[in-house]
Amino acid sequence: MPPAAALRVDRILGDRPLTEIGRPTLAIRNRPGPDRREMLAVAGAHQSGFAPVAVYNATDLRCRAVVRSRFPVHTMAFHPEHPLLTIGTGRYDGGYFFEGELLLLNWKTGTTHSLIDDHTGRQILDLEWLNSHELRILRAPSDDGKDPAARSEGYVSTVIRKDWRKVEPHRLKLTELAGPRVPAPRDPYSPQVLAARLKALPSAFPGYLTTAAKPRREVRAVEMLPDGRILAALDGVIAEAWSRSGDLLWSVPDAEGGRDLVVTTEGVWAGVVHPGWEQSPRILLRLALDDGAELDRIDPGSLVTLVPSADGQPATAPIVTAGSRADLRIRRGSRIYTRAAKRPHRSKKYWLAAAEFPGPSVPRLPSPSEFHRLFPFSWEPNETHFAGPGVEAADGSLIHAGTVYNGLGLQPGGAFVVSRNLQTGTPNWVFRSDHPATALDANEKTIYIAYNDGEVVALNLRSGTPEWHHYVTLSGVPVVSTALTTPSPGRLLLGTTDGRILDCSVR
Repeated sequence: MPPAAALRVDRILGDRPLTEIGRPTLAIRNRPGPDRREMLAVAGAHQSGFAPVAVYNATDLRCRAVVRSRFPVHTMAFHPEHPLLTIGTGRYDGGYFFEGELLLLNWKTGTTHSLIDDHTGRQILDLEWLNSHELRILRAPSDDGKDPAARSEGYVSTVIRKDWRKVEPHRLKLTELAGPRVPAPRDPYSPQVLAARLKALPSAFPGYLTTAAKPRREVRAVEMLPDGRILAALDGVIAEAWSRSGDLLWSVPDAEGGRDLVVTTEGVWAGVVHPGWEQSPRILLRLALDDGAELDRIDPGSLVTLVPSADGQPATAPIVTAGSRADLRIRRGSRIYTRAAKRPHRSKKYWLAAAEFPGPSVPRLPSPSEFHRLFPFSWEPNETHFAGPGVEAADGSLIHAGTVYNGLGLQPGGAFVVSRNLQTGTPNWVFRSDHPATALDANEKTIYIAYNDGEVVALNLRSGTPEWHHYVTLSGVPVVSTALTTPSPGRLLLGTTDGRILDCSVR
């Protein structure tokens, strides 16, 4: 285990009340007593693979805990005595099952347990504490096979525990969720239903309801200009600029938003999701740095991602899998890199392929004939590797992150960052982890990696040895970084899943 880092968050841009949950879909309050303060729990919309739930002090909206649910949140209930929140989640899988989880969050310690002892779980529709020991649960049927009423009925049961603070994960048996069949309609989130679900929100805070209607969402790219201004691309915003003093200078809104940024002396190029297409950047815009005005527009006509070349010029690389983040995106490369199939649509054999830059200034995608295979993408013959973010380092090595395919899902140690010799593909070193990397950048000595569990790790560029690690928190609450860049030695810029930009110093 590497030592903990002296990583300090010096500035937070894009902060606002209840920013942790994005677009709210459900809000509840507890029942305060003489020795219990009033608390607020808010669930956010399911996007980017999870739905956030946060617990706040109702008086000042200070966040106390955050949990990320794999499924949409249907119901929540505060324990009548202890600092516990039960969270019912779930969805129809599209073909057969109503899967989901019953989560138990201790909002004082921040620990969360998934309680149901079954790999598919059950969709939880309603929760109610009858007293400090008894929890009433309404769940959906397990599936809709030969069950036409499965979408409008459910099973109600009461689960009893002497002390819910001591309940361990996956100890709730399916037999305890058996009970009478009762009506359980799944009402769509009409404006009236949503308003009722959000009536607990604190309207006394000026401007909150307005900002909540247009929440800040996942930051996809972040860059710093030489004069200290910070640029960011995020879901719902093609690009935005912040001053050195932390003021928002301009913003270019969009239904989908920006995915990539490349800064040049002629403006900033942004990769934008094409309306109506999958979640992949396909339109390239050049915006003025002073006010965000559109200066140029290119439609590549195919799936591309925007990357900065080694000399800082914008370039485009092909996207292999539409809507996937498992595509190679190499920053500051001497060439354009991609993960290519040996025989497209016929083979699972992938190669690292490269093409020369077509020319300066205009980010044109090379034709397939311009790419040539360098070496197998996986250095292990019997493994299939998915791609991730990467950078061509100052020493000429290729650093990229990825995961190892397994039919059971990501396994312990199944995520990696590798340094490879660009002539042979031989690994100089491999750093393994249990979580996939969300972003990666490097300077002349150090590689910085953000992971989807909130950890940031620094590796020695030459040896791959961990120099430090740090779980990023704001006011004691973990946050997950989805964008990372190192603008200068000793500084990191992080963009988070909840739309915040963190200007950090590191030792």
